[in-house]
Amino acid sequence: QVQLVESGGGSVQAGGSLRLSCTASGINLADNTMNWYRQAPGKQREFVAIITTDGSTSYQTSLTGRFTASRDNAKNTVYLQMNSLKPEDTAVYYCYASTSNYWGRGTQVTVSS
Repeated sequence: QVQLVESGGGSVQAGGSLRLSCTASGINLADNTMNWYRQAPGKQREFVAIITTDGSTSYQTSLTGRFTASRDNAKNTVYLQMNSLKPEDTAVYYCYASTSNYWGRGTQVTVSS
């Protein structure tokens, strides 16, 4: 059974940082392009970041410079480092293994002003 489990979410004040993790079981993340998405209340799910199998990254344009995706294949885990957080970053954050088409269940990030 394949599971992607996000963790590291929480409540922070504006300007703070969080690091999200997405750990997999039943699937080898090293073989997968991994994505981060987020969904704010009342809004559609939106792309945040992508990290390919060779470690190349790309981001939603507005997030470049604040968010950094990385991966540790030995731990079967990908990360999203989020700095200088803003209230508009409040959302449920999901990881998505696009090569194999599996989603995690999400972790809540709440940023207060």
